[in-house]
Amino acid sequence: MLLEAITVIISTAIPLSVSFILAGLGEMFNQRAGTFNLGVEGIMLLGAFTGFYTVHHLHSNVLGLLAAMAVGAVMGLLMAVSVITFKATQGIAGIGLYMVGWGISGTLFRIYVGGITSIEGITALHIPVLSTLPVVGAMFFQHDIVVYITFLLIPLAWYVLFKTAWGLKVRAIGTTPRAADTLGVSVERIRYQCLILGGMMAGLAGAYLSICQAHMFADNITAGRGFIAVALVYFGKWHPVGIMGGALLFSLAHSLQRFIQVYGINFPYEFAVVFPYVLVIIVLALSHKSKDAGPTALGTPYEREFRG
Repeated sequence: MLLEAITVIISTAIPLSVSFILAGLGEMFNQRAGTFNLGVEGIMLLGAFTGFYTVHHLHSNVLGLLAAMAVGAVMGLLMAVSVITFKATQGIAGIGLYMVGWGISGTLFRIYVGGITSIEGITALHIPVLSTLPVVGAMFFQHDIVVYITFLLIPLAWYVLFKTAWGLKVRAIGTTPRAADTLGVSVERIRYQCLILGGMMAGLAGAYLSICQAHMFADNITAGRGFIAVALVYFGKWHPVGIMGGALLFSLAHSLQRFIQVYGINFPYEFAVVFPYVLVIIVLALSHKSKDAGPTALGTPYEREFRG
């Protein structure tokens, strides 16, 4: 019974972590470049609707994911114009972006869909041989293709951030933007690129929820995942592996509370539901004491000095 419970909890937690990882990796690049985007939740909502609507009408999962990423890129660009070009306060601009995504996605859903409508979406793969292995087969080899792509993106994000010239520029302008500027690095351009990339990743994270998990769209389908993804970047110390660890930890807690409810275990329902969120708060509070303070220019608009 214990082994079965562990298998169910882990096999459920892995796909639950995907939206956190995708959105978290995108936000990691934002923050490494010195900007943070509290509008991730709104981008995910709009990405979820766009992906769902595209699949519903064009019957193409690939186009649905690409459309969600395109919408996310536009939302990221909107954020970039607000906070980089017009120097808006990043926190307020992010909340505004969240409200825009929330409002537009809900309005379009009610106008063009009207009610709960299911789509086939992307279903789980059963990898030959591996999926039939005892215990580990059900845990790791019976998920949809986006799950495997997401976990492959983690080492790719690490390589881009720490082993490429572009990644070095991102880290430099998030720490010492003025020094990077004097060396010819365009702070504004790199931050624009990161916010657009972060928007694309958030849009994909939202589309994963509607196309791969729920196979439908509903108001507030993200249920705060965008805000949690932002928090997981701090928890993960702005590192892809740390973000993955935080996402898996939260998803395991979420999977556990689902298991408790589904199997009717004698445990207060309210405590089970709130447990994952309390865990995030506790972990963030403890990790705040770490010596790693993150990008020193995070949240600070950059003003160039002109010498005449």
